[in-house]
Amino acid sequence: MSDSVVLPALGESVTEGTVTRWLKKIGDTVAVDEPLVEVSTDKVDTEIPSPFAGVIEQILVQEDETVQVGAVLAIIGGGGSSAPVATETPVVTAQPVAVQVEAAAPYVAPVAAAPAVAAPVTPAVTAPVYAPAPAPTQPASTTSDANYVTPLVRKLANESGIDLSAVSGSGVGGRIRKEDVLAATTASVPAQTYVAAANVSAHSPAAASSLRGTTEPMTRLRKVLAERAVASMVSTAQLTTVVEVDVTAIASLRQQVQSAFVAKTGGKLNFMPFFVLAAAEALRVHPKLNATIDGENIVYHPTENISFAVDTEKGLLTPVIRDASTLNLAQIAIQIADLAARTRNNQLKPDELGGGTFTLTNTGSRGALFDTPVVFLPQVAILGTGIVTKRPAVVKTADGSESIAIRSMVYLALSYDHRLVDGADASRFLVDVKQRLEEANFNSNLGL
Repeated sequence: MSDSVVLPALGESVTEGTVTRWLKKIGDTVAVDEPLVEVSTDKVDTEIPSPFAGVIEQILVQEDETVQVGAVLAIIGGGGSSAPVATETPVVTAQPVAVQVEAAAPYVAPVAAAPAVAAPVTPAVTAPVYAPAPAPTQPASTTSDANYVTPLVRKLANESGIDLSAVSGSGVGGRIRKEDVLAATTASVPAQTYVAAANVSAHSPAAASSLRGTTEPMTRLRKVLAERAVASMVSTAQLTTVVEVDVTAIASLRQQVQSAFVAKTGGKLNFMPFFVLAAAEALRVHPKLNATIDGENIVYHPTENISFAVDTEKGLLTPVIRDASTLNLAQIAIQIADLAARTRNNQLKPDELGGGTFTLTNTGSRGALFDTPVVFLPQVAILGTGIVTKRPAVVKTADGSESIAIRSMVYLALSYDHRLVDGADASRFLVDVKQRLEEANFNSNLGL
C-alpha cells in the first residue's frame, strides 16, 4: 500500500511553493513527522514533515520546481501506521519585514603614510657663570645634583617616571629644570611604546569565509526580501530622525530587580522590553506612526502590534507582539524570549507572522551606534535602537547646577514614510519615548 505526500497549505493566500531541498532520497526509510522536504513560498520558508511512515518509492517534484498547494510531492510505500495529513504545517518561519540596506562605499586607493620624521634635538647649552674680575669664570656643572631640584620638578619627574640621576640639567650650575624633565619624558615615549608593542602577540586574522570566490542562487525568501526592499524605497518617501537618550536610571532599576525578575520569568531583564513598552505607549498618542496608507485613505490601527527583528541564519525575521501597550515588562520579556527562540528554530505558527503595525529593530545588538532602518509596507515607521554605552555627559544636579558625569546613553533612530509622517510628528513621538525612558518610572509596569 502506498500513500501520497502532498504540499499542504502554508498560510493564508499561499497558493504555491518551491521545493528547495529534499532531506530524504528514494529508498530511504522515513518515520511519521520526520522532516522530509524543505519548501519555500513568498511568505514562509519551512520543513514539511512526513505524514506517513514507510519507504520513499517516488519523488515527483524536483528541487527548484514550483507546484500548487495540494500537488503530490512524493510516494511513500511499505509503511505501517500513518498520521492524518495536516492542512497546515506546524513549523514555519516568520516572514521578514525589516531589512537593513547599505550602499557600497566607493573605492578609494590606499595612500601610503609618510614616514615619521623625528624633530631635530638641539643640545642643551650651559650658560657660563660670570664672577667679579679677580675670580676666574667657572663652567656650569654638567651633572645632576639633587640639591638643585625644586619640589615642583621632583614631583613632575615622579609622575612621569623619570630618574633624575639620569637627567642632565641645563640650568645654572647644572640645575635640573622643568624643561629638562619634559624633554626626558618625550624622549622616553618611543622606547616605551616599542617595548609595549614587542610584548603583544602577533595578530591572528579571522578564518576566511567558505563563500569567498563562489556563486550561489538567491533563495526564494531572499528574492522576496529584495523585491520588497526595492518596492519600499521606490514607492515611499523615507527619512530618519535620531535622538539621544540617557537610560542610566533604567540601568539602575534593572540591577535592583534582576534577581526577582529572573525568579519570576526565568530570564534576565534587558533594555528591549523598556524600548517596546515606551514605543507602544507613544504610538497610542501618535497614531500616524501606527497607521497604513490605503490608496487615498489613512487607516489608523486600533492596537499596537510591535514586530521585532530577530537575527537568524536566513536574515532578519520579525515575529509580532500583539497589543504591546497593554502588557507589562515581564509579559513583554517572556514573549520576546519565546518568539525569538521559536523563530530561530523554525517553530513559529502562521498567525504569528503577520499583523504587525510598527517595527522595532535592535541594531545595537552587534555594537552599532545607530543606523537608518528601512520601512516596509504597509507599515509607515520603524524604530532602531543602538547599543547602550557609557560616556561622559552634562547633567543637572538638584540645585540646578551642571556637571559632567558618566551616563548610560543610547541613540534611537526612527525611519518613517514622509507621505504620511512629517518631521515634526516623528520628533514629537521620539521626545515622548525619550522622556518615558529617562524618567524610568516603570515600577508599576514590572509585573513582579
